[in-house]
Order: sequence, then C-alpha cells, then structure tokens
Amino acid sequence: MSTTTVELFVDYVCPYCFLVEDAVAELERERDVEVVVRPYELRPDPVPTLRPEDDYLPRVWRASVHPLARRLGVDVVLPSVSPQPRTAKAFMALQLATERGVAREYSSAMFRAFFQHDRDIGDDEVIVDVGAAVGLDRSEVQRSLASEARRSRQLADQRYAADSVGVRAVPSFRIGGRLHSGVLDANRLKRAVDEAAGRESPR
Repeated sequence: MSTTTVELFVDYVCPYCFLVEDAVAELERERDVEVVVRPYELRPDPVPTLRPEDDYLPRVWRASVHPLARRLGVDVVLPSVSPQPRTAKAFMALQLATERGVAREYSSAMFRAFFQHDRDIGDDEVIVDVGAAVGLDRSEVQRSLASEARRSRQLADQRYAADSVGVRAVPSFRIGGRLHSGVLDANRLKRAVDEAAGRESPR
C-alpha cells in the first residue's frame, strides 16, 4: 500500500488544534501516513487578535475547550498573553522545521509552549527556544524569522489553504482530496485514511 498524505491545517493559537494532537499521533502509529503540517492563520495581520481578558475567550474555554480537554485527558490553560500573538513568524520557522524533518515535533512543542507554559509564541526568542528544543539550530531559526523569502512563502501558504483548499476553520484535514474540519478523533481519522486508500478499515 502506498503512503497516504494527510494535510493538517492548524493555527498555533487554536486550542482545538492542540487537542487533536493525540489523535493525529495515533493515526501516525497505526496507518501508513505522511502528516504535512500546513499553516492557516485565523486572524492574519491586520485583523485584530483576541484578548483573554475580554468576555469571548473565557466563555468559549468554559463552555467548550476545558470540557473537551478534560474528556481527552489533556492539560491546557487559557494563555494570558494579551493580545494573543500572531503566528506568522512561528509558521516561518515551521518551514525550516519541515525542511529538517521535525515539523510535527516543532508544532507539538509550539502548542505546549502556548497552551501549557503560557509563553508568547509571537516573540522571536520564544520561537527560537521552541525550535532549539526540537533540534533546530538557533541561528538558522533566527535567520528564518528575518527571511523575506520565508515571509512571502507564508503568505502563499495562507492563500493556498484559503483559496486552493477552502479551509475556513482549524483544525482541518485534507485526506484523499476531501476536507474534514473539527476535532476528529483517531477512529474518524483512520476511517478517512482507509477510505482514501480505497480499503476497508481493519476489524
């Protein structure tokens, strides 16, 4: 059987993207897949980002994020960074992580930095720290954050997600040409991969 490509569209300030991490990891263990992490900024510049002291974020977290996190057994906190950071630079460093073969590790570490350690993932030094923690060279990460070529590619990646794929929310998965959105559990992801591979799920 050939490897199935799973495009995973995320934003590092989206808690639901963090909460789907374990399901994606199970998918990687149990199916022959290549998970390609793709950026989709929910609020790209100049759209204002959210503030945790306003009513919206605490209300959503009380009603949805915390209950889901408890059900999944994931420790998560509403970050105090205000306003929430933009993620374009973190995604510029994701390009480097992808080239070095550690995109999934980098993304997982970025989620943990924001949702478990309350770090400002829009800050250059934090991004460098996260990159270094998964084995990237600190100076290479720093250069990636200043690269106009990587900035242009990030804008192109955003257009690809929105215009070519039709992403409107994250997490979203494109599997076998079909787009699936939301916090899919591992079984749903495996079924989608099995369908894309043209075979029935193992019993």
